[in-house]
Amino acid sequence: MNIPNPIRWGILACGKIAEKFADDLVAHVPDAVVYAVASRELSKAQTFGQKYNATKAFGSYQELADCAEVDVIYIASPHAQHHENTLMCLNAGKAVLCEKAFAINTTMVQEMIAKSKEKNVFLMEAIWTRFHPSIAKTLEIIQSGDIGHIIHLAADFGFKADYDENSRLFNPALTGGSLYDIGIYPLFISKLILGNPKEIKAVASMTPSGVDMNTSMALNYESGATASLFSTFATKTDTTCTIYGTKGKIYLHERFHETKGLTLEIYGQEPQVFTTERLGWGYSYEAQEVQRCLKLGKTESDKLPLQFSLELMELLCEIREQIGLVYPQEV
Repeated sequence: MNIPNPIRWGILACGKIAEKFADDLVAHVPDAVVYAVASRELSKAQTFGQKYNATKAFGSYQELADCAEVDVIYIASPHAQHHENTLMCLNAGKAVLCEKAFAINTTMVQEMIAKSKEKNVFLMEAIWTRFHPSIAKTLEIIQSGDIGHIIHLAADFGFKADYDENSRLFNPALTGGSLYDIGIYPLFISKLILGNPKEIKAVASMTPSGVDMNTSMALNYESGATASLFSTFATKTDTTCTIYGTKGKIYLHERFHETKGLTLEIYGQEPQVFTTERLGWGYSYEAQEVQRCLKLGKTESDKLPLQFSLELMELLCEIREQIGLVYPQEV
C-alpha cells in the first residue's frame, strides 16, 4: 500500500464520538486529513463534512468503502454494526480503526481478524486509552519495580443516564448495557496490566429492556493478584483506577481512561504527582498509532495487537454469560 502524505481518512457514521475524533485529527495530527465522511443520511454527512473541509460526503457506508482516494476508515457506528461495517471496509481494501467494543461476540471478532489477514489490510480496535501518555507513564512505573509486585487493581466507570429503552445505552438491538459501553475500560486496564485472569466472577443488575445497568466483576490471576471492576449507568462514580503493589501504589486520576495525571505513592515516602499530556479530546494518539503502522507497512499494532482485542472480547462474552446478557443478533 502506497501511503500518501497527508493520510486521507474516511469517517463512517457522524455521531458525537466521530466529531471528537475528527476534531483531534484536524487539530493534532498534522499528516492527516478528513477526506471523506459517510452517514445513512446524506444531509448529515454533508453538514459533518463541511465542518472539517472534507472533499467528499456520502449517503451510504458502502460508497465510503469504495472511495478509491480514502486510505483508512474510522468506524464510529454503534457496536452492533461494527462487524458488518468492518468486513465491508476490509473487503474494499481499506485500513480500519474500529471503535470499541470491537463487535458483539468472539466469533465476529475472529471473522474480522481473519478478513484482515486474508486481505493483508491493517485493522485495530479503537481503545484510545492504550495510547495515552498517562498509560505509558503507568507502565513505566510498574516496569521499574517501584511499587513492587502488584497485589490488587481497582477500577470503576459510571455515569447517570436517564432510562430510555430505545436509546443506544439501553436498547439490546443496539448492544446496550454498561458493560460494553463503559465497563470495557476497567476490564481493559486490568488486562493490560495483569494479563488474562484465571478466574472471573460477575454479577449485574439488569434493566427492564434486558441489558445491564450495573456490572461488578472480581478477577483472580495466576500471579496471585486480584482485581475489582465496576460499571454503571445508575450513578456517577469516581471513575478512577488504583494499582496496589507490595511497595506502593499508583492512582490514576478521574477519569482514568483519559486522565491528565496520576499519583505515585511509595510507602514511607511523600507521594509524587505526575501531570501527563492529553491533547484535545484525547483521540489523536490512536490516530497517530494507526498512521505509524501504515507507514511501516504493518497490518496490526504491536501496542494493541488483534490477539489482545480477541482475548478482551472473550472476557466480555464470559461476563455476559455469567450475568445472562444475550443480544438479539445472537438468538
